[in-house]
Amino acid sequence: MTSLDQLFVNAKHLLLSVFPSSLRPLASILVMIGAIAAVAPAIMMYLTWIERKVIARMQNRFGPTRVGVYGLAQPLADGLKMLIKEDIVPRGADPLIHLLAPVLSLAPAILLFAVLPFGRNMIAADVNVGLLYFFAISSVGSYAIFMGGWASRSKFSILGAMRSVAQIISYEVPGVLSAVTVIMIAGTLKMSGIVEAQIQNGWFVFTPWGFIACLIFFLSGVAEVNRTPFDMPEAESELVGGFHTEYSGMKFALWYMAEFLESFAICAFTVTFFLGGWHGPAIPFWILALLLAVIMGTATLLSMPVRGLGALAMIGAGVLWGLQPIPSWVWFFAKTYLLIFVLVWFRGTFPRLRIDQLMGLAWKFFLPMALLNILAAGCWWFLGQSVAGWIVSFLILAVGWWLLIQANKPAPLQRRTYVFAE
Repeated sequence: MTSLDQLFVNAKHLLLSVFPSSLRPLASILVMIGAIAAVAPAIMMYLTWIERKVIARMQNRFGPTRVGVYGLAQPLADGLKMLIKEDIVPRGADPLIHLLAPVLSLAPAILLFAVLPFGRNMIAADVNVGLLYFFAISSVGSYAIFMGGWASRSKFSILGAMRSVAQIISYEVPGVLSAVTVIMIAGTLKMSGIVEAQIQNGWFVFTPWGFIACLIFFLSGVAEVNRTPFDMPEAESELVGGFHTEYSGMKFALWYMAEFLESFAICAFTVTFFLGGWHGPAIPFWILALLLAVIMGTATLLSMPVRGLGALAMIGAGVLWGLQPIPSWVWFFAKTYLLIFVLVWFRGTFPRLRIDQLMGLAWKFFLPMALLNILAAGCWWFLGQSVAGWIVSFLILAVGWWLLIQANKPAPLQRRTYVFAE
């Protein structure tokens, strides 16, 4: 019986067996490119659906309901709408750069998928410098944003672009420093090696330095992709719409797609670096299959035949693969979408920060905390991951956190004295 964990890997090998041995390397590359090109747009479209549905529930609404069952066809309708909308280029704008900027913003977002370990043996390019590849590719987005703002010939757009570049550069520094601890402990820049190190020694997030590094990396990533509460480059009350004010139609859709794909990538790399990647407890698959069968059977908006067939399909999968553990790729996507829920939760909960608060958080708190975290991780490793190492690293981080909180306290308000004219 085919292993459910290696289902997609075996399917790829079966497909490559059709080609002669001399063409298999090229065919393998094309298959992986095709898989990423197919999966990335689907992920983006249904991230928009998830965000609209979750925020609607937080606000006691239903979200998309009209197009398709549960509004599942709404992303397709939105994509079609963007395709047929008129592309308006402002008079005086640079048309070539205006066109290239959203394309350049989307390209690195898709390229990041090449080093994402979606499951055991499910990585397109498991290069030895995967972590450096991630930081190098993700930094290209700032060029695209500045190009878009500059080419639009709009003061609102250029101000949004300048804000965005300053924000991205500021938060890249603590983000990179937080990942240094992962390199120190895992001893490799390879994505699969980082996950394997966590399988052997435990998830990094369950250590004092790993927890702090995870927080800094994740929040810095949220700021880099301009998500709430760090969405200052798109502050409507100040900048109308930010760097993409003068974009419409499919060009605007490319900006939108890049933001959602980068959000997915930040969550996925946080899972890879700190939450064990594809690793999860060995829970039998039949439990998940039974849960899915119950969900399908109780979906009241679906017709009875569809509900019955869906439930039977899940029960059949449970019978076929029931004794196998839940596949690694299921664990990876479950953790990633849990962090995506946190992103949406942020958007539905927190107000937007002021620009001084946003930049101060990066330079006055995240940066020194990331540097202290490197010291704590070094002590944890040097003391042999013993009880003493846990205590020393925890004390370094706790004292450092308290000192930074005290140092960044706002000055007390002075008593006002009113002088009235005689």
